[in-house]
Amino acid sequence: MNEATTPRREFVFSRKDFEEVRKMIYDHAGIALSDAKEDMVYSRLARRLRATGKRSFQDYLALIRAGHAEEWEAFVNSLTTNLTDFFREMHHFHILRDFLKTRRDRPITIWSSASSTGEEPYSIAMTAVESLGGFHAPVEVLASDLDTNVLKKAADGVYPVERLKKLSESQQRQFFFKGTGDREGMAKVKPELQSMVKYFRLNLLDSAWSIRQPLDAIFCRNVMIYFDKPTQYAILKKMKPLLKPDGLLFVGHSEALYHATDLFRLRGQTVYEHAERKGGK
Repeated sequence: MNEATTPRREFVFSRKDFEEVRKMIYDHAGIALSDAKEDMVYSRLARRLRATGKRSFQDYLALIRAGHAEEWEAFVNSLTTNLTDFFREMHHFHILRDFLKTRRDRPITIWSSASSTGEEPYSIAMTAVESLGGFHAPVEVLASDLDTNVLKKAADGVYPVERLKKLSESQQRQFFFKGTGDREGMAKVKPELQSMVKYFRLNLLDSAWSIRQPLDAIFCRNVMIYFDKPTQYAILKKMKPLLKPDGLLFVGHSEALYHATDLFRLRGQTVYEHAERKGGK
């Protein structure tokens, strides 16, 4: 790329600045940023410089190093990628539907460990309603994320109508209100579905997690790709005792647990179970 086509940067962003950002986000959240993410990091953090009135990355990073709580939160939120959709990787929800039917008439708890803006936990809750015959099913979906901005959007449960494209017309009527007037083009999750999901902030790198109850299933999809292998293993090791002996772990389509076969073994397409479980499927 020649000089005429190289985008001009408003702020100087040196290699040293990038390396410092990379170390901070790794130490705090376990996210391993590759060299290819340098432009993304600049673009997202440049917004924070403007918002805080800082004129250089060194001044901004000094604010982070000083432990400014609100800006730490904004820093982490800026560098967290949140790509999601309703019923993303649909085969998981077919497996979940059949799995839930085997647990009918007993309390069920499922953890969406990277819930983003809520599409995944609401998809889990919709699957439970359809599998178990109504909103009365004793199912609780725990939904956590590192990013407080996306958690607020998830708890609000308001989406553009086009986000519902994977839902049938009957599902849209059953689970959402469609906006009218100045809210036309928007949809809101119905209270009956919202009440099945509990949102809270959780950093997978925290030494202690707030989750205590045994879980029937854990969704940890498309988040492991941001961690290196030792960090992935440490997280999986903490998840294992939380999962019931016959529970299921769902991971993303590009994620495999070859380095954790002592913890989990493959049961189906990107679905795992306890490594020592007998009987297979």
